[in-house]
Amino acid sequence: MINVQELSLTLNKTEILKNITVDFAKGKIHGLIGRNGSGKTMLMKCICGFVKPTSGEITVDGKRIGKDIDFPKNTGIIIETPGFIPYYSGYKNLKLLADLSGKITKDVIRKTMEQVGLEPNLKRHVRKYSLGMRQRLGLAQAIMEDPDLLILDEPMNGLDKDGVKDMRKYLLDLKEQGKTIIIASHSAEDIDVLCDTVCEMDKGVLTVLR
Repeated sequence: MINVQELSLTLNKTEILKNITVDFAKGKIHGLIGRNGSGKTMLMKCICGFVKPTSGEITVDGKRIGKDIDFPKNTGIIIETPGFIPYYSGYKNLKLLADLSGKITKDVIRKTMEQVGLEPNLKRHVRKYSLGMRQRLGLAQAIMEDPDLLILDEPMNGLDKDGVKDMRKYLLDLKEQGKTIIIASHSAEDIDVLCDTVCEMDKGVLTVLR
């Protein structure tokens, strides 16, 4: 699904990513581990086309990012803290996003919110959401258009024990549907439970652990 070839990134004379070569196979959950600042998030941003690497190339589903396409098609993304319009409800935020592509109906939005444990009829503004609710809303926006690829940076942040359990089950269900998922997490348990492959990032260098 994803091929990263000799990828390097230098920003402000600092090497952020160092000659990374790795494949992420289709239909599996791939884990990225490493300390803050190790390069996990920046690698994800490069795969998504948000940041242009200094050298090397990334191919997603046969198309080169930055050459054939600017962004990978049919991809759901959570990177860093999901941003929403604070004075709109969760449903209204998702509806605005969905209207950009026109792929899904109101019923699909509502069903997706229910799947991640949110009440679509809740009128509360997003600015009054807890961190866990914001995280669930972020997952809803990532999955609502049924993407083939999910890139999730710390998707369990802010979730309570039950929320983490629900999220793990949902991600495993998505894998069973043939989705490809890349997940960065600080939780060793999340990685053990979810991931088919694991890569460690350290000071911009990627090592395949399994």
